[in-house]
Amino acid sequence: MDTEKSVDGLLQKAYQSLKIPDPEGARIALNEALALDFDHAGVVFALKCLSWWQERLKKLAELEDDTDRGRFVFSQWKSFFDFLDRLGEPFSGGKPLSGGKLGEIDNCLYAVKHFVFLTALGFFRNLLGEGDNQHDPALLLLVGRSYKGVGNFEEALKYMEQAARFRREDGETLSELADVNALLDENRAAKALFREAFFIDPQGIEIRNMESELILRLANMVRETGYSGQELLEWIPIYGTLYGVFSVKRELKLAELGKLKQSIFTLENEVRGKTGNQGENLGFLIPRLINRYLWLIDHYEHIKADPVLIEETMLKIKIVDSAVYEKYRN
Repeated sequence: MDTEKSVDGLLQKAYQSLKIPDPEGARIALNEALALDFDHAGVVFALKCLSWWQERLKKLAELEDDTDRGRFVFSQWKSFFDFLDRLGEPFSGGKPLSGGKLGEIDNCLYAVKHFVFLTALGFFRNLLGEGDNQHDPALLLLVGRSYKGVGNFEEALKYMEQAARFRREDGETLSELADVNALLDENRAAKALFREAFFIDPQGIEIRNMESELILRLANMVRETGYSGQELLEWIPIYGTLYGVFSVKRELKLAELGKLKQSIFTLENEVRGKTGNQGENLGFLIPRLINRYLWLIDHYEHIKADPVLIEETMLKIKIVDSAVYEKYRN
C-alpha cells in the first residue's frame, strides 16, 4: 500500500496540515483514513478534536477585531482541556500517556496545539504594528504565549521579558516568563521567577498554561499529597520550598520586608477569624501564611539574623501546620 494512503500516512498528513495551519486539509486526510479503518482510535480522536475546534472557531467571524479574535482562541484552549476531561482516560489531564496507539494522542495534541497557537499568533502579530502596541504588556504577553505554544521559545522569551518590564508585580506574567526560561534550560532564572510569581498571586497562575517539567512535576507532586483545584496553587510554593525546587532566593529590600510583615500580621488575624477579607477559607489562608513565614525565614538566613527570630517563625509554622513544620525540619 502507498505509505501516504495508509492510515498512519494519512494521520501524519493531517497533523502536518494542522501545523500550517490548514484545518480543511487535515479533515480531508482524516476522512480518508477513517474510510480505511473506521475504528482506528487515533483517527477517531483526531476527528473529535478537529471538529471541536472548527465548531468553536466559527465564532471568529462574529468578532469585531483581532484582539477579540486572539483572546477568544486562547479562551477556548482551556475549554478544550475540559472537553478532553469529558472524554476520560487516557485523553484527560493535559498530558496523555505515550506508547502504542496512545502515542497518536500525543502527536495529535501537539499538532492541534500548533494549529491553535499559530492561529492566535496571527491575530496578535497583526496588532503589534509599529506604534503604542509595541509597549502594551498585555499584548506582548499574548504574543509571547503564542510563540511558546508553537515551540519557538527564544522568540517567546523576547516578548515575555518585554512584558515583565512593565509588569514586575504580576504573577501571571512572571510565571509565563519562568516557564519559558525553564523550557530553555535556564533553570536558575526559572526557579527564582516561579518563586516570585507564586508569592505575588498564586491564584492568577493558570497551571495548564505551563509546559516545563520543572513546574509540572512539582504540581503533580503536590496533587499526590491530596490538594487539587485552586487550593493546589496555594500549596505549590510551600512544597516548592520543601522539595528544594524554589531554591533560588534573595534578600528582601527594607520596603519589601515591611510589606511582608504587615501581610503576615493581616493573615494571622484572618486565620484566627477563619476567613479572609475576600471570603477565602482556611484552605487558602493557611498555605498563604506559611509561604510568607518561609519567605521571612529565608530573609533572616540571608542576612544572618539572630537565630531566635528564625526559631520564633518556625514555631509559628508549627502552630498552623505541624506536618509542614516537621518536613521543613527534616
